[in-house]
Amino acid sequence: MGRGRVQLKRIENKINRQVTFSKRRTGLLKKAHEISVLCDAEVALIVFSHKGKLFEYSTDDCMEKILERYERYSYEERQLAATDFDSQGNWTLEYNRLKAKVELLQRNHRNYLGEDLDSMSLKELQNLEQQIDTALKHIRARKNHLMSQSISELQRKEKAIQVQNNMLVKQVAIPYCPQTCKLHFNSLIC
Repeated sequence: MGRGRVQLKRIENKINRQVTFSKRRTGLLKKAHEISVLCDAEVALIVFSHKGKLFEYSTDDCMEKILERYERYSYEERQLAATDFDSQGNWTLEYNRLKAKVELLQRNHRNYLGEDLDSMSLKELQNLEQQIDTALKHIRARKNHLMSQSISELQRKEKAIQVQNNMLVKQVAIPYCPQTCKLHFNSLIC
């Protein structure tokens, strides 16, 4: 016949509580020993009674070594968690900073297109006008530079074509009549 399910709440009767503590403590120590043997695990178990009496179990009598390892692991976990929190905080700050920058750039872009100007003050409008004038000067200077380069390139090509044309005329040796200033293809008719 099996036992029924025990309700987990504080046992009010002092003697029953002490007997239950003693039996369960023994069972817990036995389970700790079993897991250490069966699974080759390092186990440290510390139990304080309600009167403050210490009961402990450790594999191979190395409680201090296990506790030092626990402290090291616990410290590293706290450091890692703190680093993760700091980096998340930094990411959050960086995200907010970049989001504000994107919003500012989008607003400026709309302003350059002549949109959303109603909310701008006179000084902001004058500043925007100055920025647009400066940009327009740079655009015109770049356009003039490109046009000048294009004209120079076309003039260079024109000279090269004239030189090539003169060479072809000399090679063909077509008679030239200086009175009519025409090339004659039908020999010497002037």
